[in-house]
Amino acid sequence: MANSNAKGDRRERELVNRLDERGFAVMRAPASGSATERELPDVLAGDGDSFYAIEAKSSAGDPIYLDGQEIENLVYFAQNFGAAPKVGVRFDREDWYFFHPADLYVTDGGNYRVKKEVALADGEDMDELTGHSERTGLDDYTDSEDEDEDEDGTGVRDVLLAFEGGAITLEEAAAMLE
Repeated sequence: MANSNAKGDRRERELVNRLDERGFAVMRAPASGSATERELPDVLAGDGDSFYAIEAKSSAGDPIYLDGQEIENLVYFAQNFGAAPKVGVRFDREDWYFFHPADLYVTDGGNYRVKKEVALADGEDMDELTGHSERTGLDDYTDSEDEDEDEDGTGVRDVLLAFEGGAITLEEAAAMLE
């Protein structure tokens, strides 16, 4: 167990350093159970525009499981703190990928699961999280690149921005762009 904790700590420090390099003020929470009755997220990060409370999980295996209570605590803390809750997952030989808790698969037992292929396909990467690139996955749904507005007045850019900001789901965005 000590070995996996050491690896987890190393991964968390790596995440902190990566966010720091991108201009975020970052803080690792104290070790579990030592600070307060209520569990804290692993990492807090903000750059003046975006604020994240991140639960970080790494694994050599597939999939990564998260306890339902961990996610509940993350969402509760993030709401009170004014941050967006994010689950950061890192599989061996892969980069970090981020999810809003609502986008995670919930098991029958009320826990959460992230499979490696889902992380690679659907996760937000470090550049997307830190605003160093625009999310481009939805471009596949548009027919022409110069399309200014649809019949209802909703521009492609507006839909993409609403999706990026978390105001609408991927499915809603895709339906709006059909």
